[in-house]
Amino acid sequence: MEEMKDGFIKVAALSPMVKVADCRYNEKEIISAICDMAEKGVKLLAFPELSITAYSVGDLLFQETLLKGAEQALIRILAATEKLEIVFVIGLPFRHGGKLYNVAAVCQRGAVLGLVPKTHLPNYGEYNEARYFAPAPKETVTVDCVFGEEIPFGTDQIFVCRDLPELSVGCEICEDAWVMHSPSNTLAEKGATVILNLSASGDVVGKASVRRTMLSAMSAKQISAYIYADAGMGESTTDLVYGGHDLIYENGSLLAEAKPFSGQCAVSEIDVYRLFALRQKKNTFRAAENAAYINYFSLTKEETTLTRKISDSPFVPKDKAVLLSRSEEIVTMQSAALARRLSHIGCGAVIGISGGLDSTLALLITAKAYDRLGQPRTRIHAVTMPGFGTTGRTRSNAEILCERLGVAFSTVPIEKAVRQHFADIGHDGVKTDVTYENSQARERTQILMDIANMENAIVIGTGDLSELALGWATYNGDHMSMYGVNGSIPKTLVRHLVSYFAETSDDEALKATLLDILATPVSPELLPPDKDGKIAQVTEDLVGPYSLHDFFLFYFLRYGFGPQKIFRMAKYAFGGAYSDETILKWLSTFCRRFFNQQFKRSCLPDGPKVGTVGISPRGDLRMPSDAVSALWQEEIKELTENK
Repeated sequence: MEEMKDGFIKVAALSPMVKVADCRYNEKEIISAICDMAEKGVKLLAFPELSITAYSVGDLLFQETLLKGAEQALIRILAATEKLEIVFVIGLPFRHGGKLYNVAAVCQRGAVLGLVPKTHLPNYGEYNEARYFAPAPKETVTVDCVFGEEIPFGTDQIFVCRDLPELSVGCEICEDAWVMHSPSNTLAEKGATVILNLSASGDVVGKASVRRTMLSAMSAKQISAYIYADAGMGESTTDLVYGGHDLIYENGSLLAEAKPFSGQCAVSEIDVYRLFALRQKKNTFRAAENAAYINYFSLTKEETTLTRKISDSPFVPKDKAVLLSRSEEIVTMQSAALARRLSHIGCGAVIGISGGLDSTLALLITAKAYDRLGQPRTRIHAVTMPGFGTTGRTRSNAEILCERLGVAFSTVPIEKAVRQHFADIGHDGVKTDVTYENSQARERTQILMDIANMENAIVIGTGDLSELALGWATYNGDHMSMYGVNGSIPKTLVRHLVSYFAETSDDEALKATLLDILATPVSPELLPPDKDGKIAQVTEDLVGPYSLHDFFLFYFLRYGFGPQKIFRMAKYAFGGAYSDETILKWLSTFCRRFFNQQFKRSCLPDGPKVGTVGISPRGDLRMPSDAVSALWQEEIKELTENK
């Protein structure tokens, strides 16, 4: 099975236990590490700066014996690894043209693919590299040396995998990352999706935190994977201590870390397709005019075992503190956007309240908007409209919710009006078909619109991102409003935002009501209750689990991933919670409904975008309503047949 086509590549940053100036010892440690990482499936491995000699050799760099020892050590490392396809990058001093350079040697299958010299040489505090090394020349040239003939030498090199062109690697060394104009920025501009940094950064109090912040920012700015290998224990402690702080970032997110002095290494899988997709969508990320010096290497296509974390809830942070902060931020954005619209029009708000999650969140946001405006909540007119499927539980929760929030409240039953409508159009009122359901939704929307006219108000939409993505809305019914505050909030996040309001509320009755709403099955309540008066129409039984659909939606829209990759990631993320058959069934449903229901999204009302995924026809999603899902369904069919 050729899994490399999914774009996952196992990478590592490793700090070997070195001995200062003992190249023989260090080469053995390095060879052992390379073989071990290759055995574990690592395809790209970074070692620290000057790792063959150790970084802290000082004036021994003036010694011919050390320099020759480093050269011979690399030759023996190449010989010992010539049958391995792992690409490893190792630091050593290199002589050329009568000068000494601090270089990263990019190696594979017993050969040096290229030598990348350090550009910026620190000369402050305990760091005095300018005493020993020359800065990198401005142009990349080829050199003949003890490692071979015509080896590229220079900073403007990108190493590209022939079998996976999205895997394109650039290198910089330690201080190069700390300056204003880092070489890696130019390399990323010229196409490098992965940056390796061979470093020897002494540890002082607080520096680990600074490293994390800086490398995260660089990775996010470059839309790159950034692999940082730091000198570790074994270096001289005469004036500094080196902790071996190895880090792997992808587009700003930390994938793996070997914390200082832990003696561990950082190993994870980077997703180069993800990086490529983000760059492709971002037209401000432009390739540089002058091409880099391109070197090619090959890798065998094989399965990459995943160890990186793939969240089963990409819209909802797992960390409770982060989730709390994120919820507060989203609620503020929603309420601020609505407050701006209300103040611009100078009107009240009308909102339909069902006792379900979406309308509850919309009402809570509307209340916050009026608090922000310093206006009474009585300007909010909440309307509950019981119909054929309304249960006592949801109706009671709707009433208590409105009472505790202090909004104007009224009840308008719709059964009589809908039955009259059935008679007018020749429906028997017994057959519970789509007309039976949608007539109720459209009647409710008509009531809300007309009350809004009477009250000099606008209708606040309650539909969420997940429903709109699936087209789970009645056209010109709950699909329509005058401002949709939940339009970019997926169902899995709606639940947590309502929970946020419950957790932060000082009103025990309101809190209890919100918790009961959270415990109520998601339902449009358009079909009659069961014989016990409970909800009979459960949405997730009909369209599938929202946890899966939100997962599909995130990777489909954010990165443009196809069914094959989404299926693989879903299997891993949900860890067996759903069978393969279940995932594929609902993935097929998602693709079919997403394409077929685009016409409903082409005329969506205004509403604030609060996350990275949106479906506004004026913003993120410019999709024709006539697009066909055949290619996606064919891919799902192949997965089903080959499973």
